[in-house]
Parts: sequence; C-alpha cells; structure tokens
Amino acid sequence: MSDTQINQEAVQTEPESTQTKKSNAWVIFGIVLVVLAVTAGIVVLAGQSSEVTTKVRDIFIILLALEMFAIGTALIILIIQVAALTNLLQNEVKPILNSTTDTVNTLKGTVKFLSNNVSEPVIKLNQSLASLNKLLELLKLRK
Repeated sequence: MSDTQINQEAVQTEPESTQTKKSNAWVIFGIVLVVLAVTAGIVVLAGQSSEVTTKVRDIFIILLALEMFAIGTALIILIIQVAALTNLLQNEVKPILNSTTDTVNTLKGTVKFLSNNVSEPVIKLNQSLASLNKLLELLKLRK
C-alpha cells in the first residue's frame, strides 16, 4: 500500500515540475525578446535625427521617474509592514511566551511536589516490600 502512495505522490509532483519548466521557458523567452527589442531600438535610433533621440530619451527619463516612484511606494509599504510585524511580536507573541514560561515553571513545581509526596513514598514502600520478600525467601518461609 505504501508503494502505491509513493507512486501517486511521484505522479502528482511530475506535472508541477513540467509546469515549472514551461514557466521558466516563457520567462527566458520574454527576457530574450526584450533584449532583442532594446537592441533593435538602439540600432534604429542610431540612424535617426537628434530630435527623435531626444524625445526617446525624455520618454525613458519619465519612465524611470515613474519606476522610482513605484519602488519608493513599495519601500514605504514594506517599512509599514515591518513596523506592524515588530508591533505584533512585542505586543502579542512576547506575552504568549511569558505565559508559556510561567506555565512551564508551575508544571515543574507540580512535578516536584508529586515526586516528593507520591512517587517517593511508593518507591520506598516497594523497596521495603522487596526487602521483606527477600528476607522471607532467605529464611525459607516463602518460595
């Protein structure tokens, strides 16, 4: 039965790996396409007048400014999320850990109490009974 489960798991993981390979192939294809487009654009712009080159340069500057704005916005959101995570750790997780530590310490005390008041007397009683039993066997009063 375990062999069939292993085979089923192997079959289930195979489509995921082929999907990943297909996804990677598309990403590589897209990167190559972008590089070719940029190279073609540079070649075409090299033969154009300075007015066209200036306009393209201005468009790229605007696009870079928009990209920097998007990166700045993402960075601000990231900082806010890190602050929220820090707040969560300080105000929620830390008290839970403190409570858990208190519980463990209480449990240690309970175990010591039970060991001293329950287990130890039972062990001593068993020891005494075993000694008595051995004494009776030595005196041949009991077999």
